[in-house]
Amino acid sequence: MANRFRGFLPVVIDVETGGFNCKTDALLEVAAVLLEMDDEGLISRGETIRYHVKPFDGANLEPASLAVNGIDPHHPLRPAIDERDALQRVFREVRRTVRENRCSRAVLVGHNAHFDLGFMNEAVARSAIKRNPFHPFSCFDTATACGIAFGQTVLARAVVAAGLEWDETQAHSASYDAEMTADVFCEVVNRYRDTFEISRRNAPPQNP
Repeated sequence: MANRFRGFLPVVIDVETGGFNCKTDALLEVAAVLLEMDDEGLISRGETIRYHVKPFDGANLEPASLAVNGIDPHHPLRPAIDERDALQRVFREVRRTVRENRCSRAVLVGHNAHFDLGFMNEAVARSAIKRNPFHPFSCFDTATACGIAFGQTVLARAVVAAGLEWDETQAHSASYDAEMTADVFCEVVNRYRDTFEISRRNAPPQNP
């Protein structure tokens, strides 16, 4: 994995939020999908880590956003935890996987990835978390990758174009969207495996 992505470990992240402004709107769900690579160099979806998140103090909650994702942040049976706790639990598993794959750090994979990265970075700053395993600004965007590979930039359409199944009834939950994003990312990367191997063999030797 480290050789394929230049020392980075791709980790798929999806967040559900109370709006579009990462500085003012609540982070309500976060899901991370870890990826695995077999002996043939093909990657696939691994473990999914998901947490419901309590809105931070003073967080804005846009009714239109809540209507789309179907989240009731104040439901008494919602098993939500503080965003600092949620991020630390996710980061603990990501750091472990970074070590196991001998990578230097993680890089966020997302559909319109800078949206998810912005909310993650703001939550990290609010929570004063010092050990963030993710690169602060680099990311892999599957909206761009799917536009190139399948001619589709909407996640649902890209999933179908990739020959996979899309269940609209599960959409807009962080875990489902992250898993579908992981599946199309793996599909794109695996389609280019042979091209990568040719490029690697033809690359000039690096300086010691």
